[in-house]
Amino acid sequence: MKKVSFIIPCYRSAITLPNVVEEIKTTMETMKDRYSYELILVNDCSPDETFEVIRGLVKEDERIIGINMAKNFGQHSALMAGFHYATGEYTVCLDDDGQTPADEVGKLLDKLEEGYDAVYARYAHKKHSPFRNMGSWMNEKMAQFLLGKPKELYVSSYFAVREFVRKEMLNYTNPYPYVIGLVLRSTKKIANVDVKHREREVGHSGYTFSKLLGLWLNGFTAFSVKPLRIATGVGGCCAAIGFIYGIYTVIKKFVNPDVPIGFSAIMVAIMFIGGIMMVMQGLIGEYIGRIYISMNSAPQFVVREVVRKEDLTKDVTKEDVR
Repeated sequence: MKKVSFIIPCYRSAITLPNVVEEIKTTMETMKDRYSYELILVNDCSPDETFEVIRGLVKEDERIIGINMAKNFGQHSALMAGFHYATGEYTVCLDDDGQTPADEVGKLLDKLEEGYDAVYARYAHKKHSPFRNMGSWMNEKMAQFLLGKPKELYVSSYFAVREFVRKEMLNYTNPYPYVIGLVLRSTKKIANVDVKHREREVGHSGYTFSKLLGLWLNGFTAFSVKPLRIATGVGGCCAAIGFIYGIYTVIKKFVNPDVPIGFSAIMVAIMFIGGIMMVMQGLIGEYIGRIYISMNSAPQFVVREVVRKEDLTKDVTKEDVR
């Protein structure tokens, strides 16, 4: 019997989380002859009562571990925190809002049993907002171009990996984790399975534009030097264009001395090349800044508290004695 570790990053999910946990329990009960399981619920410093809900779930089931982060580090850092506490041969990651169908986890596990190292859920029709779908599309294209993701492979927040992949991801200790990149650099034996994507029951996505931008920057700078090579190429092209335009200007002056050299054309060229240089310098600065932060050993995450059923039972016993 193999053990499955479910990891759920939690943020503003006090209402939806109990249903997700119950669905996992019900589904795994149908596969109890094949798998045992544990649930690791990581509260990413949610401003609502999410961690109190997690405490209540932990009290009811010894297979649940609750992790409370000291501040909001983001979904990928929350996943990395959960990886440290997982003990299963298989690890399944899914969302806390009920949109990822926990009752179809058997499809992911069956694909792992076929010999694949990682399996991603693929949705025929996503129920996210247009903004979130746009962000997912950008994430797909970025992973494809910068990280070498196969074009036919669909990546999502609902996925399963083998134990060696999870342990390999833990070797990454820098403060900017990007789980998709970590999986892609660990193995090429990755598959998709088709599942249904659900409508959001309550609330809205926790991914704002700034968080999506930060996620993209992690992918840009943490796992690829292609942006720097693109900067070099763009700089070379601009230099070549400027050189050619300079030759053209000299020839034009010799051919027709009466034609004035346009001030506006010069200003446009300066503004264009200057803007390109500032963008490229900013990109290089982003790399240098992240190197500096990594050298200062900035943490991926900080865990404030870990709760298990036995710990909460001990606390209750002490209160009864008093």
